[in-house]
Amino acid sequence: MELYYAEDDPYIAAIVKEYLEQKNFKVTICKTLAEAMRALKVRVPTIVLLDYTMPDGRGDGLCRWIRNNWKELPIIFLTVRGDSQDIVSGFQNGADDYVVKPFELEVLYSRIQAVLRRTGNVVERYLFCDDVSMDLDCRRVYCHSEEVSLSAAEYQLLFYLMQNKGKTLTREQILERVWDVHGNYVNDNTLTVTIKRL
Repeated sequence: MELYYAEDDPYIAAIVKEYLEQKNFKVTICKTLAEAMRALKVRVPTIVLLDYTMPDGRGDGLCRWIRNNWKELPIIFLTVRGDSQDIVSGFQNGADDYVVKPFELEVLYSRIQAVLRRTGNVVERYLFCDDVSMDLDCRRVYCHSEEVSLSAAEYQLLFYLMQNKGKTLTREQILERVWDVHGNYVNDNTLTVTIKRL
């Protein structure tokens, strides 16, 4: 499972990263909110840990941005800000849980597991290729975070190509998988035209 951790304190980040990697997480540390946003635009992780106070802003803004783009992506605040106003604000801005520092690593891991049991693996709902992402639940396509309108055939073609990212596919494979599987028998020219439009 992949985890992004927005944390500017290198000591805390290193401890959390080392512990969670022993629990089979792939942890990416983001030292700024901007770095976290760039990482999320490239690939959606399984879960996000988020500090409230970052060098380039407040974590609640990033939390809102994540919620607007990926409603189901689990977010846990991990912060020293433990007064009731901050905690309420964290939940109002979309957090699934809120852990106050200092904390026990075992407790953090248990909270992560609990959130993941409730939310499932969000990563399975998305496909990525550079700046292009597909939301499979909503059947939406984004390029540079902007939604792109596609026809049904273009969507199916892109879906098949992204499922097979890095592989060479023949025209026959594409025609068979995208059109023939639905009983729509088309000629070679249809594929050429659809690829050009895509």
